Amino acid sequence: MNNNLENIINFIWGTANLIRDVYKKSKFADVILPFTILRRLDCVLEPTKDEVLQKYAQYATDEYDQKLPDPSNVLESASGYKFYNTSKYTFEILLEDPNNIKDNFKNYLNGFSPNIQEIIERFDLDTQIKKLASNNLLYKVIERFAGDEIDLHPESLSNHQMGYIFEELIRRFNEQSNENPGDHFTPREVIELMVNILMSKDQDELSNEGKIVTVYDPACGSGGMLTVAKEHILKDINPKANVKLYGQEINDETYAICKSDMIIKGEDEKNIKFGSSFSKDGLPKMEFDYILSNPPYGKEWKLDKEFIKDENKRGSAGRFMAGLPNIGDGQLLFLQHMISKMHPEEKTRIAIVFNGAPLFTAEAGGGESEIRRWIIENDWLETIIAMPDQLFYNTGIYTYIWLLTNKKEKEKKEKITLIKATDFYEKMPKSFGKKRHKIKNWQISKITELYLENAESKDVKVFDSSDFGYRRIVIDQPLRMNFINSEDRIRRLSDQTTFQNLIKPGKKVKNKDNAIKEGKIKQKMIIKALKAMPNTIYYDYEKFESDLVVELKKVGVNPLAGIKKAIRDAIGVIDEKAKPIVDSKGNLIPDVTNLRFYEKVPLKEDIYEYFDREVAPYVHNAWISEQKDHRDPKDGEIGKIGYEINFNQYFFTYEPPRTLEEINQDLKNVQKEILDLLGEVTK
Repeated sequence: MNNNLENIINFIWGTANLIRDVYKKSKFADVILPFTILRRLDCVLEPTKDEVLQKYAQYATDEYDQKLPDPSNVLESASGYKFYNTSKYTFEILLEDPNNIKDNFKNYLNGFSPNIQEIIERFDLDTQIKKLASNNLLYKVIERFAGDEIDLHPESLSNHQMGYIFEELIRRFNEQSNENPGDHFTPREVIELMVNILMSKDQDELSNEGKIVTVYDPACGSGGMLTVAKEHILKDINPKANVKLYGQEINDETYAICKSDMIIKGEDEKNIKFGSSFSKDGLPKMEFDYILSNPPYGKEWKLDKEFIKDENKRGSAGRFMAGLPNIGDGQLLFLQHMISKMHPEEKTRIAIVFNGAPLFTAEAGGGESEIRRWIIENDWLETIIAMPDQLFYNTGIYTYIWLLTNKKEKEKKEKITLIKATDFYEKMPKSFGKKRHKIKNWQISKITELYLENAESKDVKVFDSSDFGYRRIVIDQPLRMNFINSEDRIRRLSDQTTFQNLIKPGKKVKNKDNAIKEGKIKQKMIIKALKAMPNTIYYDYEKFESDLVVELKKVGVNPLAGIKKAIRDAIGVIDEKAKPIVDSKGNLIPDVTNLRFYEKVPLKEDIYEYFDREVAPYVHNAWISEQKDHRDPKDGEIGKIGYEINFNQYFFTYEPPRTLEEINQDLKNVQKEILDLLGEVTK
């Protein structure tokens, strides 16, 4: 960022000093952002202001009939933009009448074209005008923005530079408000890298004269990704391409900034939609050539919960068929939504920035794992790039760019490439928030080169897609318990649900009092039977059960399976010296609570061969559970399938520990330094 831009930002930010006694820090944006936008619009319209007023006066006097052209078209033509202002006022003229500043300013705002009126409404400017005017601040704020200290005219400040100013202002506002670090704005160099890579394989296709290209961002913020994408196509690939931008944003302020920026640049601002991309998809059934986004990290999706769940139930007819992530993080919902916007034919590329969570969160069968499975098994995931830390203004975490496409080259089918670009950065001379690192242009080129070459190296690893899949198998070991009818153990019987239910009659029982009375008698009889058993430790459940059945029958209690299990669980204590317990069919009963564990078997391996090699030699009497709920629901095979990408594992380099001699020498050196220092002190 050059000094001029920084000076402008600091001056605009200085408006906070005017309003800090009336507005909280978290509310500074309510004034500073809309007035910055209004002043920019004012400067843009200044050269054609007189012509617009002349045309507007003509429509005010002429009798309107069907022969006259649409006044909006005429006024837009006069202004030279897709917006206009028919009020006689400008920021400078407003300052000529301090006593009527409130009414005149409202007249000024009402003069804007309908598309700008929506932006004004998003900022709730009526409320701010009343508040500023009642505190004698409205004139001062307008005076500050109209002053000579800053120049927001397009001849002095390009749209690209204006974008930087808005992004830095919003970063500061978020910092003041302690916003969620997942709510952030993407640095330009990160966007440039994403765009560069996203379109690097389509140079020839994009170079066709009159080529129509559609670009979409479902969490577009102030529109930075869309803007950079178009600039890249027009400046670096094809100046004659017809690039159409589409986006959606849920935050009022950033939506208003994006909308105003698009209007100034002559884009079709109707393509920028407001609201949640999940529950209020503003571009239904539309598909795009390039889709890129940096959605919020670790942000809840509670507000859209019911809609998303219903959409998930629709299966392939909905946008979230693959699965639902944890309610606290909607990143993978954004990716599913983006995938739903791909052309059915092979012609869409996607780039999305994530934190580390989507790589590995959730076990097999969990929402995130199922989404990864869906993406990988459909062969959409092409490349993941690990980025340096401290790239973003609001968070210093490591991030990852996921690249997906339905137009993989033949040699990349069923393959996924991981690129470690964590060292591709330079330290910034001055930090901006938590941003201390920057990716230079030559580094963008180098990372793009690694992506295009796709050759194995210390920074690039190429895998089969199935390498990231595994079966999570359940390993069980036999339940072993000893039994004795001590008072302490018998008392634990009252905690068993089956025992408690004896005095909880069901809804169909007519005489509940009698049922409860009978239940209490039965409980006493069971305890009596237990106390009548030999006061000795049983290491064989079969022998304990046999003696128990005898005593239960003596007191008139039917030895049902549920009663016996409740007694077993209450009286029994885990004991590895005891004999394994079997069920009525002679099958070993597993110790689910204490000894059950899980193994992740790579998809390329046979689970039984893996078990014989990795488990059986070390855990005797263990077995693989073949229960139905331990099988994958999609293929019915043992072990639920999961997918995870443990990025660091694949680039881990073993560094042997230092030798004892080296450590001893270091200690001796430190001792010598301490003695030398002490010697100087005592001189």
